[in-house]
Formats: sequence, C-alpha cells, structure tokens
Amino acid sequence: MSDLADLYPGFAAEWIDTSFGRVFARVGGKGPPLLLLHGFSETHVMWHQVAPELAEHFTLIIADLPGYGWSDMPASDALHIPYSKRAMAKAMVEVMERLGHVHFALAGHDRGGRVSYRLALDHPGRLSKLAVLDILPTYNYWERMNRAYALKIYHWTFLAQPYPLPETLIAGQGEFFLRFKMASQTKSKTLEAIDPRALEHYLAPFRDPARIHAMCEDYRAGAYFDYDLDKADFEAGKKITIPMLALWGNAGIAQAAATPLDTWTQWATNVDGMPVDSGHFLTEENPDVTARALREFFLA
Repeated sequence: MSDLADLYPGFAAEWIDTSFGRVFARVGGKGPPLLLLHGFSETHVMWHQVAPELAEHFTLIIADLPGYGWSDMPASDALHIPYSKRAMAKAMVEVMERLGHVHFALAGHDRGGRVSYRLALDHPGRLSKLAVLDILPTYNYWERMNRAYALKIYHWTFLAQPYPLPETLIAGQGEFFLRFKMASQTKSKTLEAIDPRALEHYLAPFRDPARIHAMCEDYRAGAYFDYDLDKADFEAGKKITIPMLALWGNAGIAQAAATPLDTWTQWATNVDGMPVDSGHFLTEENPDVTARALREFFLA
C-alpha cells in the first residue's frame, strides 16, 4: 500500500468489516452519500479524476469490491457464489450501513455496474438513484454473444474457464495481459489516458496469484450464477424503478452490442442516458464530461 501513490489526498482510508470480509474504501467530501464502484482490471482508484468535483456535492464512499484492490478475498465455492454480484451487492449494503448510510446513491462502472444494478434489484429500498457506466446487463451480453462480440469481449469467456487455466496463463504474463487488454478497450487503443500512478495500482493485483484467482471467480460467477439471476428477473418482468442514468463510451463495449438506452429501458422504468466521447474507461478517458453528467444527474 505504501509503495503506491495516494490519489485521494484528504480522503480517509477505511477497512469496513462485512460478512464477506473486510472491504477497503476511501471516504471524503460533503453532502448526501454516493457509493462509487469500480470495474475489472481496475480498483477504487479509477474514480480519482472525477472525485474532486463530485466531492464538492456528495460524501463519496469509493470502495474496492470483494476480491479486488485492498479488499479481502472471500473463499469461493463450487458455484462461485461469494463472487456473485448478489453477494457483492450485499457486502456493499453492509459497508454503507456500517458507515451510517442506510439510503444512498450509487454509480458503478463495468463489474461495479453489475453489482450496482443487482443491488437495485435485490435491495430497491436502499437506493435513491443509480448510474451505470459502459455496461449492459449480464444476461444481455451472454444472449447477444455473436462472433464479433465474442472477439471484442474475449476475456469474459477466457476468465470464466475452469481453474487453473486462466489463472496459470495470466500469472505468467500478468502485466502484458493487463496492459494489452486495457489499451484495446480505450478509444485511442493506447494507455495514454491512464495516469501512470493509477496504472501501478491496477498492475499490483496481477502480480498476486490469489488476486488473479479472485478476479477469475468473479467472471465464473458472471457466466453462471449471475446470468441465471438476471434471466429469472428478466423473465419475471422485474424492473428497477428508481431514477437511473446509463452512460457509455461512444467507442466503448456496451454500444458494440446494442443501443444501450433501448436495452436498459427493458430493465428500468425511469432511465435516461447518453454517450461519452471515450472508450470503455469513461472516468479516465473523459473525466470532465463524465463528472458533469454524474453530478447533474445525482443533484437533479
């Protein structure tokens, strides 16, 4: 921890006990609580460029998901349930309760976006508003997995392969895998938009075999348990009813599968959205526009 740059000066560092182990979070700002959740191959650090503007209006809780960053790695099981988005969402509810927030706003990117919409479906009374960044629901991704899309999100099927295949291959060239994958998902196809200090935070877990395994368990849960939950809710017509914002990169992952807003209207009754000039990493490729869109939505 001490070897990595502090990208949240003035923010407290908290380790919060949950039934899924300790969750690490940075906490700062003033105003109503807003929980921010990161995506795969990143950590809580991905919000560092939008946090200063949002912290002027909200108390930010910027957490590492279980298994990621500095949060504990729960022991998994045969169904990968401890790494399901339902389990992670419950952990985040516990985090917020322990910090004194039973009702809060929530924004999530990538895997954190999946935890976020699952939290909205499982715990609807907890949230005031929800924003998701560059995702469609897990169910829709798997259902639309044609040739072109499978090539674009190859890591979904690769990381979900049985242990120890992906763990072993990534451990041999973790830094190469991360750099290549992240660059391929930016609009410029380079890492020029990623702060080198932040990149060091992202690289650190790829040097730890236990962290690599935890991340693979996340994707295994996505391919099975998470998919089944989504499918059941979709077929039952269960919807998110709180105000919702969908943001996506105009060169990102979500728009490659479908028109994101058209998809989200099948899952939510009160949703708006817009593209951002970026690839997959909105908060780092275009932090000003992303921060403004989030601020205006959560303050409205």
